Amino acid sequence: MNSSELDLLVAQIGEELLARVGSAARASLPSKQGEGLNLPDQVCPGCIQRCVQTCARNTREILAAGAARVSASDRLTKIDPSVAAFIDHTILKPEATRADVTKVCREARQYQFASVCVNPYWVPLARAELRGSPVKVCTVVGFPLGATSTEAKVAETDSALRSGAQEIDMVINIGALRSGDHEAVKLDIQEVVKVAHAAGAIVKVILETALLDDNQKAVACTLAKLAGADFVKTSTGFGPSGATARDVALMRQVVGPEMGVKAAGGIRTLEDFRAMTAAGATRIGASASVKIVEAAAA
Repeated sequence: MNSSELDLLVAQIGEELLARVGSAARASLPSKQGEGLNLPDQVCPGCIQRCVQTCARNTREILAAGAARVSASDRLTKIDPSVAAFIDHTILKPEATRADVTKVCREARQYQFASVCVNPYWVPLARAELRGSPVKVCTVVGFPLGATSTEAKVAETDSALRSGAQEIDMVINIGALRSGDHEAVKLDIQEVVKVAHAAGAIVKVILETALLDDNQKAVACTLAKLAGADFVKTSTGFGPSGATARDVALMRQVVGPEMGVKAAGGIRTLEDFRAMTAAGATRIGASASVKIVEAAAA
């Protein structure tokens, strides 16, 4: 498939999917791009932005819309294992210390999270801390901007895999996507996928949805699917806003049931979390998780 044919394909897919999502998505989910689920005047007065911990209702809403993962970070107490299994326990803040990363890994081992997601420098430590545990080691590539070269992303992926990473969350080339350089975006993902899959690792492609319009989101998901990625993911957690249920619904419509969707940000209550998992979600990403899992354990 040449570049012109690819451009035509993604345009047609984008138009069809946006029409299909259409009124149903608008009727049930937030309609403003970037609006997210952090709506303190409606759901969580005094919200401290600790999504998985503090807001189960919107967690479930995102999962019901089709999210496959959310992330959670480092302040944990009691955990319901059926909830924990959906969570990527995440510590990506630049100031995180060895002690911080070790703590997150030990929590993940104790509560059996799906993975621990760390910056590449900490992969060897995470591998050592999680040895003998079913918890996966996840790291980020091209993070958080996505604007490094494909060669740099491939080298970063290869290094992370050799250090013990089992899951790669890579950031899409956002500027290339917005410029309409679809072949470059597809190749960028495809080269990372090739290296990761050869090592038995999976790839989650971060779109940074707050920077894209609906057509660009649909195109990005299509390109990730064509490139062989395993998941699409809403956000880095460092962009203007996180996941919205509307974006998750759109992404699920584009990729279908066979590909994972990971939502990052804006997840709050246990009831919503359970509704989302009942709808078929497999991963959620957020910066915290305590209250949701405490409620589940209770």
